[in-house]
Amino acid sequence: MRTRADIMAWRRAERVRLQEARRALGRAEREASTARIAELLQRNFPELAGAAVGFYWPFKGELDLRGLARTLHEAGSRLSLPVVVQKAAPLEFWHWEPRTRLARGDWGIPVPAERIVEHPTALIVPLLGFDEAGYRLGYGGGYYDRTLAAMEPRPFTVGAGFELGRLKTIFPLEHDIPLDAIATEAGFVRHDRIDGRRRPAD
Repeated sequence: MRTRADIMAWRRAERVRLQEARRALGRAEREASTARIAELLQRNFPELAGAAVGFYWPFKGELDLRGLARTLHEAGSRLSLPVVVQKAAPLEFWHWEPRTRLARGDWGIPVPAERIVEHPTALIVPLLGFDEAGYRLGYGGGYYDRTLAAMEPRPFTVGAGFELGRLKTIFPLEHDIPLDAIATEAGFVRHDRIDGRRRPAD
């Protein structure tokens, strides 16, 4: 890639390709992958146990981890969902429980009807694409990058998605923020950021 314009054009094309590939997944394959990833997250990420965890409501065929969210809630974690409160601004996370009343948010995604702001110590982040360095390719709105840049202290972040989203690189730009870990049905990788090393696992 030579220029920012080249990278942005490539990303637009990759988003289309990856969404089509994700839509083509069969129900059995999707359910098996979901169960596998939920198990990996619960077993290998103590950062989620008994913590303040932000998760997401599935959108456009994203991995559906609402079952894991309920399990974490039952085990004592405090859950919240991301909410767009202003265009091109950081997300807020509003308190969620299994019986929380929901309303329609941006793009029709359900969000808690009542604004009870939480400050997550860990985030489960949806992946459309991802690369070997832990950078995430989303839908292009930049909401998670802006949110992570603004959060202090920054929460632990694990991206969850299908293995079909794996890329060699997303050609990261200055605003892109890598995640601390990535989990797919093929396994998971933690990225040590202190000394620049990455630690593969599973």
